[in-house]
Amino acid sequence: MKTIQPEELQAKLDAGETVHMIDVRESDEVANGMIPGAQHLPLGLVEFKHQELDKSKEYVMICRSGGRSGQACQFLESQGFDVTNLSGGMLDWKGQVQ
Repeated sequence: MKTIQPEELQAKLDAGETVHMIDVRESDEVANGMIPGAQHLPLGLVEFKHQELDKSKEYVMICRSGGRSGQACQFLESQGFDVTNLSGGMLDWKGQVQ
């Protein structure tokens, strides 16, 4: 599984790169803040809604610490998606949240 460090993701965002991010935390968790531009798709719905995602795009998966996003990465990889796990998740994210 590919991973990206929070600092690497921040650098991509600061450089104006288009990064497709999916936050798989629960609604009460994202209410406390998400990385700007991230899409919310709770882990429990990934299996049912993955067909709505675009296989031509690379996605960065985000959760609290990296465990649930890792599960989402494993599932999406098995379905043919290009996904990367945010190492350390939101616990290690020092950037802006909305």
